[in-house]
Amino acid sequence: MAERALELLALPEEKSAFLLDIELATEDEEDRDNMGDFVWTDMGTGVPFRPGTFDGAISISAIQWLCHANAADQNPKRRLHRFFQTLYGCLGRGTRAVFQFYPENEHQSALIMTQATKAGFNGGLVVDYPNSVKAKKVYLVLMTGGIAQLPKALTGEEAMEHQAHVENTGRTLTLSRKHEKKPSKGSKEWINKKRERMLKQGRIVRHESKYSGRKRKQKF
Repeated sequence: MAERALELLALPEEKSAFLLDIELATEDEEDRDNMGDFVWTDMGTGVPFRPGTFDGAISISAIQWLCHANAADQNPKRRLHRFFQTLYGCLGRGTRAVFQFYPENEHQSALIMTQATKAGFNGGLVVDYPNSVKAKKVYLVLMTGGIAQLPKALTGEEAMEHQAHVENTGRTLTLSRKHEKKPSKGSKEWINKKRERMLKQGRIVRHESKYSGRKRKQKF
């Protein structure tokens, strides 16, 4: 899922990028020691980085938890807006943020998208494998700057289309060979092809002459 999120970021290949990875916290001290640079904070209180710091952001299975209130003073709408507002500020212009999440219902998806839009983002949902119960994945693709077209979702038909193209190409070649007109026996073209075939077999072949394939006059 992280690889797909990186793909949806559409980062330029010719240069390196500085990315923000937003994950759920773990209390395992050993895992924390093995991680790189990280900030342990509550998403709902905002993203504590300077403006324009990152070239993109990804998040796997985390954003949906901001839709729940774990305390009496937590308001999901305000927490979502605060998160997206500060995230928008720390991203560079023309960059993207991609969130893979599991929405409980359409209302939850609409709530997240509404708060992201209020914070200044453009974008929408990309649903991979929408007709599959197990493989279906929902990605929220947010963009800073101007409005751009959303990436295409994966449907599972890409591999089938590629396979069909290869098979059809093979059929076309077979048909073209079947309908290819063969040279008539004894013609110059027929003799030349036979000579080439015998040469490949290592057999001794007479040299080609200007009389090859010519019809001989009938003798009385």
